[in-house]
Amino acid sequence: MKLYSDVGVQRVGQLVGDLVFVAWVLVCVELGLIVFKITNALGLPGRKAASAGDGLAGQLRRLSEPIGKVPAVGDQLRSPIDGAAGAAGQMAQAGRDMAHAVEQLAYVLAGVTIALPVLFAVLIWIPRRIRFSRRATAAQRFIDSAADLDLFALRAMANQPMHKLAKISDDPVTAWRDGDRTVIAELATLELRSNGIKPPT
Repeated sequence: MKLYSDVGVQRVGQLVGDLVFVAWVLVCVELGLIVFKITNALGLPGRKAASAGDGLAGQLRRLSEPIGKVPAVGDQLRSPIDGAAGAAGQMAQAGRDMAHAVEQLAYVLAGVTIALPVLFAVLIWIPRRIRFSRRATAAQRFIDSAADLDLFALRAMANQPMHKLAKISDDPVTAWRDGDRTVIAELATLELRSNGIKPPT
């Protein structure tokens, strides 16, 4: 499989394009990570609330145990403390839920930030590179001798712009039919170079 052109300017353009594509992907990934960090930081209050709520609930439960042992009134004194411990636990759970929701949002935003621009670049650049590779690989299979130039000369007359054909000959079709090797070689070179192949010497 032929990935890069034999023609200098075209090859440089492909290399630059590939490097720009890779750099674009890396920039998008880095930007996605920044978005994740910034968004996930919004969950810090929830994480702090969860930590504080767990700590308060634990302390209240530890306080509740000795108070519950007070004769006669221990259960009555313990009941509001247990209620406060339960409320602290609920506050901690709410903090965890909020932190989890923010974290999920951070993942989604980071994924979108990375995926959409990268997908856009992939849809533009990769099909173009695949088309070139298929054309160049197919052309390379045919071009093994000067005799194959007739085929590419014929393709040049079908594919190349008229102003380029006019620079080669005023009547390229007649020249091709008459077997004018100079015109055929120039036409074939024009088509081959557009496919990233250097013609045989």
